[in-house]
Amino acid sequence: MVRIVLDAGHGGKDSGAVGNGLREKDLTLNIVKKIGNLLAEYEGVEVHYTRTDDRFLELSERAAIANKLKADYFISVHINAGGGTGFESYIYNGQVSAATVAYQNVIHQEIMKAIGNVKDRGKKRANYAVLRETNMPAILTENLFIDNANDAAKLKSEQFLQQVAYGHVQGIVKAFGLKKKVNSQPEQKPPGGKLYRVQVGAFANRENAERLAEELKKKGYPVYIAE
Repeated sequence: MVRIVLDAGHGGKDSGAVGNGLREKDLTLNIVKKIGNLLAEYEGVEVHYTRTDDRFLELSERAAIANKLKADYFISVHINAGGGTGFESYIYNGQVSAATVAYQNVIHQEIMKAIGNVKDRGKKRANYAVLRETNMPAILTENLFIDNANDAAKLKSEQFLQQVAYGHVQGIVKAFGLKKKVNSQPEQKPPGGKLYRVQVGAFANRENAERLAEELKKKGYPVYIAE
């Protein structure tokens, strides 16, 4: 069992960075909940949160929660500010395990792949309390800049926040070798028991049909190809 602690940066009286009508504490909570929902589709993973609502927690409390749970990994999600643009990730700048470095490499890469045309600000190190005080490998992600108009436009999109979450999850999946649950996406039948199927399109070329089917399957839709 892999035990993951998800930490939504800031909260309560601490709004974090603000800009363009957005507050960091709201975005981070939104993203970690999305991460948790996606991780629920995998076997052998236990997800915990430092907060699931708008409350204030000291940095040391966040680390203490993870330490008490004896977590295998700690992820603190943040939104940047200061006039830049793009994504960056941090691990502790003191002595860290080889696993800490390896996990950062994998997770950073997967997030960059998931969020698309965004500047890669690099894999960094810092003396942040949640990285210093946690007893397990830990990472802190800074997901775009709230005070940059272009970044903020992306952060206002639920689809983009889902991509951010997806990148975090794919990194965790690869780092820890997680497997999808066999029936993680069961077909949802309405109370009447009827299931209505929608045909997306017809293709003269089977390869094109299979390509679309694969894309839909990745998004969790039940798909089959009929001739």
